[in-house]
Amino acid sequence: MITPSFLLLIGCTISAAAPVAHPNVVYIVTDDQRYDAMSCAGHPFLKTPNMDRLASEGANFVNAFVTTSLCSPSRASAISGLYAHTHGVINNFTEFPDDLPSLPKQLQAAGYETAYIGKWHMGEENDAPRLGFDYWASHKGQGKYFDNEFNINGQRVMLKGYYTHRITELAVNWLRHPHEKPFLLMIGHKAPHTPFTPEPKYEHLFDDVEIHYPASAFALEGKPDWVKERLVTWHGIYGPLFGFREKFPDARPEAEADFARMVRAYFATIKSVDDSLGEILKTLEETGQLDRTIVVFTSDNGFLLGEYGMMDKRTMHEPSIRVPLLVRYPPIVKPGTVIKQMVLNIDTAPSLLDMCGAPPLPKTHGRSWRPLLEGKTEGWRKSWYYEYNYEKQFPYTPNVRGVRTERWKYMHYPTGDGSPDKHKAELYDLLNDPEERHNLVEDPRYQGVLEELKRELRRLQIETDALPDRMPIDEGIKTELPEQSIR
Repeated sequence: MITPSFLLLIGCTISAAAPVAHPNVVYIVTDDQRYDAMSCAGHPFLKTPNMDRLASEGANFVNAFVTTSLCSPSRASAISGLYAHTHGVINNFTEFPDDLPSLPKQLQAAGYETAYIGKWHMGEENDAPRLGFDYWASHKGQGKYFDNEFNINGQRVMLKGYYTHRITELAVNWLRHPHEKPFLLMIGHKAPHTPFTPEPKYEHLFDDVEIHYPASAFALEGKPDWVKERLVTWHGIYGPLFGFREKFPDARPEAEADFARMVRAYFATIKSVDDSLGEILKTLEETGQLDRTIVVFTSDNGFLLGEYGMMDKRTMHEPSIRVPLLVRYPPIVKPGTVIKQMVLNIDTAPSLLDMCGAPPLPKTHGRSWRPLLEGKTEGWRKSWYYEYNYEKQFPYTPNVRGVRTERWKYMHYPTGDGSPDKHKAELYDLLNDPEERHNLVEDPRYQGVLEELKRELRRLQIETDALPDRMPIDEGIKTELPEQSIR
């Protein structure tokens, strides 16, 4: 619990070099942002000066991953520290359990003022204020890029205009309001989720950038058949491209122009997110709170932009599971820190509670990355477990169970009924094949590695309480489009 003496202290000027017992937290999460969608990650044309500022003034976790590459499960994992099979949010239509401990509930109980602004995305048709937050401003479902009805502390308000601007205004106003306690502010962006819709000033920003299908898009030799079957679906490169292609499937060379328009729009939406981040940082500076605030910028999952002929996420391939993770807090984080160890979304809650001096959650699968920020890397994880469950609403990806180490990745696709896998598994040497072009699962030279990874997968499943493994039955890849309201 926050002490009265600390509450007196937070009104005073605190040196940027002096850690406080209970720092503020601003946690910003985008939706479907790839790990490389920042100029500080080397992107060839997307410029993100404010994300770059966080990286240069703080830490860039260059190997940050999600344990389920799907919006709601990932968001639940970030605030609970648990895998989806434990917290129970295994699809995009399930509420975060009211009785489950979480980061906001734990900080609120420890004396923090808490707020959530933007896309919550756990419980499709429910916009009611959630437990753990003193201030709430969110909406039902996915939200739209323009003109949304928000539930603000129980009252519905229509906020006209571009989504990113409206939630930024709400966040800035909340930050400027006097706070007698340390605070947690969580901001959930719509961007860059589909349907990619830039604000008008960025609509034509990348019109002159030449975009082609990625080199791996059709190099599918050795890949499972389901990858090839997916090409013509909602999540395939020949499909409708989330509305950017009207007639599909379209395998003509000319159809690459639709893909290019889609990719330009995806990255253009991120420009507005970067502007928003700049406004948040500016507000924290102007209110004297920046250097006593842990600023975290991340995403709920990555996104495939044509790699292996795939769109969307869900799979365990690198563009799907890797996310940006930037952390600024000068009392602990040295400027320009680069963290190469593998960190996971289930580490978010344990890490922030640790840095805030709050009690830990009663049970987590994740661990605090604060020691990594302090240069203590001994004993950090060398492998981790990935899971995804087949969805009837989006029948384009099988059940996925896999293990990733610093060098190797093994993915297999269980049927869900206990029968032998009907899809070929995948094995990649990420050291020599970082783009996952060459599936080694049937190569006799790597059978020893394969068996070792299978054993490690089972060990991790036991360690994370994933057995017995309950999953839906894989009904196969289908070409039907998802219902309009859940796209």
